[in-house]
Amino acid sequence: MNRPPALLPTGRAVLLIAGLAPVALLLAAAAPGAWIAAPALGGALLVLVLLDGLFAGSLDDLRVVVPGDAEVGETARLTVMADLSRTAPRARPEAVLECDPRLSAGGRIALPLAFADGAWSGTTQLVPNRRGTGAVTRVWLRWTGPLGLAHRQANRALNAEVRVWPNIAPVRSPALQIFLRDAQFGMIARRIRGEGTDFEALAEYEPGMDRRRIDWKSSARHGRLYAKEYEVERNNQIVFAFDCGQAMCEPIEGLPRIDRAVTAALTTAYVALKAQDRVALFGFAARPEVATPFVTDSRDFARLQRAAAKLDYHPGEPNFTLALSTLAARLRRRSLVVLFSDFSDPTSAELMVENVGRLVDKHLVLFVVMTDAELAGITTADVTDMQSVAEAVTASSLIRQRALVLQRLRHLGVRVLEARHDQIGTRLLDAYLAIKREGRIG
Repeated sequence: MNRPPALLPTGRAVLLIAGLAPVALLLAAAAPGAWIAAPALGGALLVLVLLDGLFAGSLDDLRVVVPGDAEVGETARLTVMADLSRTAPRARPEAVLECDPRLSAGGRIALPLAFADGAWSGTTQLVPNRRGTGAVTRVWLRWTGPLGLAHRQANRALNAEVRVWPNIAPVRSPALQIFLRDAQFGMIARRIRGEGTDFEALAEYEPGMDRRRIDWKSSARHGRLYAKEYEVERNNQIVFAFDCGQAMCEPIEGLPRIDRAVTAALTTAYVALKAQDRVALFGFAARPEVATPFVTDSRDFARLQRAAAKLDYHPGEPNFTLALSTLAARLRRRSLVVLFSDFSDPTSAELMVENVGRLVDKHLVLFVVMTDAELAGITTADVTDMQSVAEAVTASSLIRQRALVLQRLRHLGVRVLEARHDQIGTRLLDAYLAIKREGRIG
C-alpha cells in the first residue's frame, strides 16, 4: 500500500528557524514586553512551511525502468519517471534508490529529475561490479515547494532484479568479427590447408610458401617443386579452469580478477568454437563448483556464458588437490587446460605447483596470471620516508618470489602467460592460436 507523501522542512527552513533564536534573545533583552513577537515570527514561518508543502503539488505516478540484464563492468541504463501535478518549475525532484551493492557502491543510487515532454524523468548509468542477481528494492522521490521551504517525500517498494552476466563485449567487438571473417577457420566451416600437423596433400610450390615444406622426393620425380600441405588440427579439447578463491576475488582496477579472467576465457572460447574445437568450463574453490560438458558448436556459446555466471566469489583458499584431481579424472583424452589463478607467496602456491605438475604429465597446461599492478606501483613510487622504503623493499621481495613460482611452473613444462589485466584477453587469444598452429594439443 502506497502511503501519501510526507511533508518535511528543507534545509533553508531549518536555517531560518535557527536564525530566529538570536533574534528572540535580542528582542527579549531590548524590549521584554515585545517577547510575543518572536513566537509570532516562528509561528508565521511554520505556517509558510506548511503552505509551501501543500502547494508543492502531488505525486500521481512513479515508475522505475530497471534493466533486466547487464554485464559486469559494462554500463546499463536505469530510468526514473514521475508524474507530478501542480508543481512549480523550481520543484527540483530528486530520486534515490536502494539496491544491491553489486549494482552501485554503497547500495545507493541517486539521480536528479528534469522536466521534458510534460513529465519529470532522470536517467543514470549503472556499472555492476560483480556477477549475480542484484535487486532494486525501494525508491524515494523528493520535490520542493515554490518557496523552497518544504519538500514532499514519497517512497515505493520495488520488486526489480538485474541479472549481471559475464562481460562478453570483446566477443561482439568489430575487431574480433573481422578477425574471424578473415581467419583461415572463419565463419564458414571448411577444410583448412596450409598449416597444422596432419598431412593433407601436395601442392605446386608458390613463392611465399615455407621452404621447409618442400617435398624434395616428389619434386625430383615430377621435375617441378611440390610442397606439403597440412590440415589444421581440429576437435581439440580445451578446458578453462578458474580458481574462485580469495586471491582471484580481489579487485584490480575496480573489478575482481575472476571477472576479468572470465571475459578473457569466453572470448577465446568463442574463437575456439569457431575453429571447431570443443570447450568446457571448470570452476573450483574449496571444492569443484562448476563443471560443464564440452560444447562443440558456436551456437551453444550462451551455455558457456550461463555457466560462467555461476562462478561464485569465495573468501577462502582453493583446494587445488581436490579440484585438479577431479578435473584430471573427467578428461579422457589429452586436452589443453587453461588455468586462471593467483597467489600471494611461494608457501600458498606450493600445493598449486605440485598439483599442476601432475596435470602436465597427460595434458598441455597454460597457466594464466595477471600482473600485480599494485606491487609494481609501490616499487616505482617515490621514496620519501622510511615507511615508503619498507614498502618498496617488501614489494620487490614479493615480486621476486612471484617470479620464482612462475619459473618453477615453466620448468615443469607449464606454459605461463603473465600480462596486465587490460591485455590478458588478447594475449590469451594469441597463445591459443600459437598452440593450435603447433599442433600440440591432440
